[in-house]
Amino acid sequence: MNKTAASLGIPPHDGAKKGYATGLILATLGAIAFSGKAIIVKLAYRYGVDAITLIMLRMLFALPLFAVMAWWAGRGKPKLTSRDWFGVIGLGFSGYYLASFLDFAGLAYISASFERLILYLNPTLVLLFGWLMYRRRATRQQVLGMVVSYAGVLLVFGHELWTGGSGKGGGAAAWGAFLVFLSAVSYAGYLVYSGEFVKRLGSLRLVGLATTVACVLCILQFVLTRPMGVAFGLAPEVIWLSVLNATLCTAVPVLMVMMAIERIGPAVAAQTGMIGPLSTILMGVVILGEPFTPWIAAGTVLVIAGIFVFTRKGRQAPAR
Repeated sequence: MNKTAASLGIPPHDGAKKGYATGLILATLGAIAFSGKAIIVKLAYRYGVDAITLIMLRMLFALPLFAVMAWWAGRGKPKLTSRDWFGVIGLGFSGYYLASFLDFAGLAYISASFERLILYLNPTLVLLFGWLMYRRRATRQQVLGMVVSYAGVLLVFGHELWTGGSGKGGGAAAWGAFLVFLSAVSYAGYLVYSGEFVKRLGSLRLVGLATTVACVLCILQFVLTRPMGVAFGLAPEVIWLSVLNATLCTAVPVLMVMMAIERIGPAVAAQTGMIGPLSTILMGVVILGEPFTPWIAAGTVLVIAGIFVFTRKGRQAPAR
């Protein structure tokens, strides 16, 4: 049994396999909860709110949850060093502030389904960053799973780009796709760097601190760029949608994903999270009335097949 599993209180007789299975479950549930964020954002945009205001509301309501999380996890623990604080601030900026802002901005131009598919280029970016920084290589099984998965992602990606996605035209769809892709790059960097700090600080403490930093940055961005009166003229629907976004689609999945990274590592956590596009597509069809085309259906089948191939290898050889 490895040290990480022991620190999480997993009984020795369960071994690493239980920790790996738990990590896959956490990553999957976190991805599904995260996927609801795009649906909520698209619903809120119907009331005329902009990206800066919307992300401020999300982080304003999430701030108390993350602050309490950081305090609770830090009780009786050593104080953070200067290096720890630099890491926390950097991760908070990249993984939760910048990635979220770019994502919200992109959603103003493209459909929720298109957005989620772009974001799940993350596994490719995580593996690329891991190779460049740590010389970590993917197994043949991982490569095969990713090729199949991304064939499905790119199939839907190309179709949505060609048809204009959200109905605003190909140019707007391309701009929105570019913003969301930058969000994926920012979050992939966060996933790669977070592994080291999770081991040193623990997932709960790191999540609480990094997201608190991001919340402060989002609120500060609103204060510096928008009149305060904007916050008092919002539709009530925007407020309760933001509360839902801050809790079910932000605080809960963030914690799940970080705990999954502890057990299965950033690359596998990102790949397992590709269940997210499927849940977003389903909710987009049911809640937003987005079309479900043969292109989306074909891409969905390929993504599911790729995930199965990738995680099958993981079950045979649990990550350490």
